[in-house]
Amino acid sequence: MEHNHTQFAAMAAPVRAPSRVTFLRCHQTVNLNPAPVQQILESRGEAQGEAMICRILEDIALRLDVLQSAQHAHVFDEIAKPVRRVRNVGAQIGLLDVVEAANHVATAAEQQDGVALSATLARLERAFDVAVSEIWRFCDPA
Repeated sequence: MEHNHTQFAAMAAPVRAPSRVTFLRCHQTVNLNPAPVQQILESRGEAQGEAMICRILEDIALRLDVLQSAQHAHVFDEIAKPVRRVRNVGAQIGLLDVVEAANHVATAAEQQDGVALSATLARLERAFDVAVSEIWRFCDPA
């Protein structure tokens, strides 16, 4: 019995080093309504207001962790409740981009579209990261 062996390595084109590396940056402006944050700070005082805002942002971060776990496990049914909470809390403190992205995450989960869910969840996380920075910049303008 004859064995035919193909030398794939000999047939492959030589590997060339890339001449340039391109870095993609996400320049994202934040869509934030500062009025709710301002109201919290005025009604509670600076220290208590900042503590309350911190607890709210921590709650959203915990919900994002739950969403990531559900997405990785492909358990679409476990996404509705935490994403609704993110949307509602985000709306209460003026995180408009977070609310919009949370709506898209909910839609992707409802449609059980794993690719769309990954993309929209990543956008929700980016929107939250940018919003957190902007909120603290707003709270401490100095």
